[in-house]
Amino acid sequence: MIILVLNCGSSSLKYQLVNMDKEEVMAKGLVERIGMEDAVFTHKWNGQKREVTQSIPDHKVAVRLLLNALTDKECGVIASMDAIDAIGHRVVHGGEEFAASTLITEEVMKALERCSDMAPLHNPPNIIGINACKAIMPDVPQVAVFDTAFSSDHAG
Repeated sequence: MIILVLNCGSSSLKYQLVNMDKEEVMAKGLVERIGMEDAVFTHKWNGQKREVTQSIPDHKVAVRLLLNALTDKECGVIASMDAIDAIGHRVVHGGEEFAASTLITEEVMKALERCSDMAPLHNPPNIIGINACKAIMPDVPQVAVFDTAFSSDHAG
């Protein structure tokens, strides 16, 4: 199983493509300064690194760039986006509604929007990243992994 893991910030996006069967990171990278003319996209694979500075107006463009890199003939590690079995999103705040990783549905999206006030710097970009992936890969299951689920599991 191949999982794309995303962590969307207000102006950044970190990612890893993980082969769960082999327990290995196939590729990883970072998009910084999203929304700026001089955004930086860094992609790492097989001990190699490519860094590009360009305009990246939004998270949807950032997601498209990373997917293009993952499937690129030169720096890609998968033949097509069809190789991605699921997408995991780090989500900062799930409020009291989420105590574990959760398959993202329309109801979950509404709950995430309600929790945005609790993490105004983090949840809105998380939602943008989820929507960007949904637009580009609508049939790939997406899962939210909540920071609040971890802390509530280990609270004393």
